[in-house]
Amino acid sequence: MGNLLIKNAQIVTMNQTEEIVTGDLYIEENIIKDIGTNIQKDHVDKIIDATNRTVIPGFIQTHIHLCQTLFRGRGDDLELMDWLRKRIWPLEASHDKESIYYSAMLGIGELLESGTTTIVDMETVHHTEHAFRAIAESGIRAVSGKVMMDKGDEVPLALQENTAESIQQSVDLLEKWNGFDNGRIQYAFSPRFVVSCTEELLKEVKKLSDEYRVKVHTHASENKGEIQIVQEETGMRNVVYLDHLGLANDRLILAHCIWLDEEEKRIIQEKGVHVSHCPGSNLKLASGIADTHHLLCNHASVSLGADGAPCNNNLDMFNEMRLAALIQKPIHGPTAMDAKTVFRMATIGGAKAVGLEKEIGSLEIGKRADLAILNLQNFHTFPSYDVDPISRIVYSATRADVETTIVDGRIVMENKIMKTVDKAIVLKEADISIKRLLSKTNIS
Repeated sequence: MGNLLIKNAQIVTMNQTEEIVTGDLYIEENIIKDIGTNIQKDHVDKIIDATNRTVIPGFIQTHIHLCQTLFRGRGDDLELMDWLRKRIWPLEASHDKESIYYSAMLGIGELLESGTTTIVDMETVHHTEHAFRAIAESGIRAVSGKVMMDKGDEVPLALQENTAESIQQSVDLLEKWNGFDNGRIQYAFSPRFVVSCTEELLKEVKKLSDEYRVKVHTHASENKGEIQIVQEETGMRNVVYLDHLGLANDRLILAHCIWLDEEEKRIIQEKGVHVSHCPGSNLKLASGIADTHHLLCNHASVSLGADGAPCNNNLDMFNEMRLAALIQKPIHGPTAMDAKTVFRMATIGGAKAVGLEKEIGSLEIGKRADLAILNLQNFHTFPSYDVDPISRIVYSATRADVETTIVDGRIVMENKIMKTVDKAIVLKEADISIKRLLSKTNIS
């Protein structure tokens, strides 16, 4: 890090007025200190000429599974519960320290390469320490936690937890990693979903979230079969049950929320619960289409996430933005989910979900320098004359248009060259790792 001056850029601020500035952006260490035209500073460590480039806030993905990146291509064409029981749980159960580390590094490399600077990540039961090590080394900003699973049918033995041990291991990780590197890494309690968690565990998670003031990240109402199981066991639907336990508040991030009834929508809106919409995953698993348009119209907090590599099969925010916009239009009409609404979800909306809207999510003086530089000088993004830049980003741009990514003032990719992730080693070790894991399972 140091003092960095980005010159002659088109700057998509996403500040309160959502202005687009043509000019310079000055970063001092990890903080944006100035935005304007022809900025002159006495001491600058590095100047990036961003002529004909577009600078955007780094994307914030609020639902990711780094531990599953190695499983890309191993869970195709299955519905959720079969996907979990036949593929994902057996593979997660086979993980070791090295495979977790390289699975995380593989996912992080993909995320940084495509302009994502912050993630909300859910790991598996074991070896989470090594995912945190990858997060720390790579420079990505993350809210992450060990998954918690103390009940469930057809769960591999290696994923079956004792309630007390699951809680203690989570607290140990929190106390080591929460606040690491000036707050770049934060911890979130991560009960997998109601189907996998006893009421005792969920009540303790509520208590500990209050005590430590940290997020709770879980899945809810992704699949009709899942909802049926929850209703049979609790007599309530997912969100109602979580509210019954006291978990429905502004520290709760719920992935998916496809099949909500009116009471659940009301709870989400009134209690300030954050919904992470994962359109790519929801379509591939045939889970359904979340009514995000309705939630947003009623002032609910909705952000975006790619979910995991085996149910998407990529971690590309450009793909999620485009899908989030398009799948609502046949239902609500062509004006629903316009480009600016979706871009908000991908940036400042994600920042609100993780409680960091005063620090990241927009390009403003005093905020942390999390950003991406795009090259939109391409056939697929032209003509540019008199076209809304945000429309170009949401509907036309791709991950290949990201040239440089900066997290907390640190250049993690420059001119498409990774600085913090050794791409050649990670790709090699990814193949070695998945070969080893497959040898421990019956999955072909």
